[in-house]
Amino acid sequence: MEIIITSFYKYVNIKNPDLFREKHQKYCDKLGVKGKILVAKEGINGSVSGTGEQINKYKKELLKNKLFKDIKFKDNLTDILPFKKTIVRVRKEIVTSGLKVNLKNKGNYVSPEEFNNLIEKQKITVLDARNNYETKIGKFKNAITPNIETFREFKKVPKLLSKFRNKKIVTYCTGGVRCEKASAFLKENGFKNVYQLDGGILNYINKFPDKYFEGRCFVFDNRMSIPSGESNKEISLCEICHIPSGRYVNCANKICDKMFISCAECSKKLRNFCSKKCSKSF
Repeated sequence: MEIIITSFYKYVNIKNPDLFREKHQKYCDKLGVKGKILVAKEGINGSVSGTGEQINKYKKELLKNKLFKDIKFKDNLTDILPFKKTIVRVRKEIVTSGLKVNLKNKGNYVSPEEFNNLIEKQKITVLDARNNYETKIGKFKNAITPNIETFREFKKVPKLLSKFRNKKIVTYCTGGVRCEKASAFLKENGFKNVYQLDGGILNYINKFPDKYFEGRCFVFDNRMSIPSGESNKEISLCEICHIPSGRYVNCANKICDKMFISCAECSKKLRNFCSKKCSKSF
C-alpha cells in the first residue's frame, strides 16, 4: 500500500500548547494517521503519514486553524510504515537548539529555482545546518558542513565561518525548521547577507531530483533516509563491506543500538546487526 508522509512546521505563538496537544492528539487518533508532532509556545513541527484520503483530511483540519492557515506541507511517497503510532508532545522548542534569537531577523527565503540559479552563477556559499551524521550520507554539492553532533552546537558555527562573514550565504536543512533559527542566529552575529532554502531539502528534491543534492536525505522516522533521485550516486560507504551506500540501520542488538550505514546485502547477511560480535550475543 502506498503511504503519504507529509512534513510541516510553522513558528507562531500558541498560547496554550497543552490544550492544543490534547485536542490534536484526539483528532489524529480518530483520523488514524501516524506520526510525530512537536508543539511549543513558539509553534508546531511535525510529520504524519497515512493514506491519501487521511492526509488530505489532516491538512484541511490544520489549515482551518487561523494560526496555520498558510502552513506549507512537503509530501513524500513511501511503501514503508514510517511511524508505528501518533505522538503529539509539548516541548520548550519545536526544534531543540538553545539559540536565543528573534525570528524577525531570519534570512529571506530562496526558492529551489533561485537556489539553482545562484549555484550555477557561483554567487553563494551554501551552508548545511544539520548534524554530521546527516551530512555524512547526503549534502548539496560544495556545501560547507560544520561538524556538529546536534543542532545545539550550531552556536559555535559563526566563529568557524568568520571568513565568510561578507559572503552571500544560503542555509539549508531537512525541511526548513532549523534554518529559521540558524539564519537569524548568523545575522545576529554579524553575517548580513544570509538567506535560507525555502522548504529545505525535502522541497528541493521534490522539484529537482538528481540535480545538486548528492546522496540521500536523512529523515527522522523509520525510513531513516530517502533517495534524492533515481540516478543520484551514494556519497558514503557501507561500514561493513565498504561499497557505496547511504542506508542507515539501527543495530538489532538493543543493548548496542548503534546507528550505522549498511548496504542491503550486509543488512540481510548480518540480520541488521552492526557486527558479528553483536549478532552472536543473540
